[in-house]
Amino acid sequence: MIAPVVRFAPSPTGRIHIGNARTALFNWLFAKRSGGRFVLRFDDTDLERSREEFAQSIAVDLNWLGIQPDLIVRQSQRFALYDAAAQKLKEAGLLYPCYETADELDRRRKRQIARGQPPVYDRAALNLTQADHERLQAEGRKPHWRFKLESKTIEWVDLVRGPSHIDCASLSDPVLIREDGTYLYTLPSVVDDIDMGITHVIRGEDHVTNTAVQIQLFETLSGAGKAPQFGHHNLLASSTGEGLSKRSGALSITGLREAGIESLAVAALAVLTGSSDSVHAITSLDALMGTFDLGHVSRNSAKFDPAELDSLSARTLHALDVEAVRPRLAELGLTGSDLAPFWLAVRSNLTSLQDAKLWWDVVQGQITPVIEDSEFASAAAALLPDEPWDQQSWSQWTAKVKEETGRKGKALFHPLRLALTGQDQGPELAMLLPLIGKIKASARLHGRVS
Repeated sequence: MIAPVVRFAPSPTGRIHIGNARTALFNWLFAKRSGGRFVLRFDDTDLERSREEFAQSIAVDLNWLGIQPDLIVRQSQRFALYDAAAQKLKEAGLLYPCYETADELDRRRKRQIARGQPPVYDRAALNLTQADHERLQAEGRKPHWRFKLESKTIEWVDLVRGPSHIDCASLSDPVLIREDGTYLYTLPSVVDDIDMGITHVIRGEDHVTNTAVQIQLFETLSGAGKAPQFGHHNLLASSTGEGLSKRSGALSITGLREAGIESLAVAALAVLTGSSDSVHAITSLDALMGTFDLGHVSRNSAKFDPAELDSLSARTLHALDVEAVRPRLAELGLTGSDLAPFWLAVRSNLTSLQDAKLWWDVVQGQITPVIEDSEFASAAAALLPDEPWDQQSWSQWTAKVKEETGRKGKALFHPLRLALTGQDQGPELAMLLPLIGKIKASARLHGRVS
């Protein structure tokens, strides 16, 4: 089997969101599982709306998700290829100029619908004479260019949807070039797919109707005449069924990252929602790759509750070992030989990784203890056992405190937690106490900042 080559082709006109991440991850997982290549291709032919800041943001977001492209290209640097392809189509009589305005086309569609006819472009421009062309151009009209479709049924075996077909007779000849000479998505996409040897096109189901047009273009422009395999996955939507938009900023990857959401949680939710595999916490993209299968993607709507991200992010943190987070903890200033036992002690209580800083200050820094009953706290301090301490030291110590003071339950444990950590709740003190140590514990029980 030839190693797959796939592409993710966002337009840098806004920030990508979790729905875009779904497509990017589908492509990346599909390629890497088979030793293939992943191309990041910026669809930036719209020079007015494309922004370098968005291109950079997309690259950063993909890297945060764990996606490292094998190649990055920009369509804005490849116009010569598109010009050559357009000229080839013109010479073959398959790309023809049309002069109708948007209003004229809209009125024509409405008349067709009123007559019970399909609202398909009637190819009126093909009947224009040379004199007609000269007259329209003299009026100041500039043509848009349509691709002349062959009236046949295009069939393909979709990687997600199975056997699929579209009757091209039901389609309007698509516009490939606008009046101002700029290219729409279709032609540059096909030209690049051919030039880059793209073997599989995995994208959202909103592109299904484009597939027949693109396959005809592949057959015309590719010397081999062979199109890639196509796979159209269901789109990610909120629990209310609302779609996601780059321009609205809804659930942008940048926003999720800045909110402290775990990238692996985003990946799991993006990939597993709307599949036969239930959404669950993962500890690596390799683990996700091991279960990923386009055949498991449902054709039903892929709805999710954005609030689930917070819970999934926390569960993801709770499952990670210290080596998976060590570099990120170092960025927060958390380093040292105690890092492994510290992480084991606190991870199950974290909502975000940033929360670990608070508990690091509890065990390594200084806090202001909260003393509810100084007499009780002093008595507890006097009963602290000698070091070294382990996870049994807490139960041994509190048993002595209980015996000496008669306290039990919350009346026993809560004042000790407040004094030792300054917090109402948190990680198990059996695991924290050895990290705090006797010197700090004694000082805090006596009400001293330590």
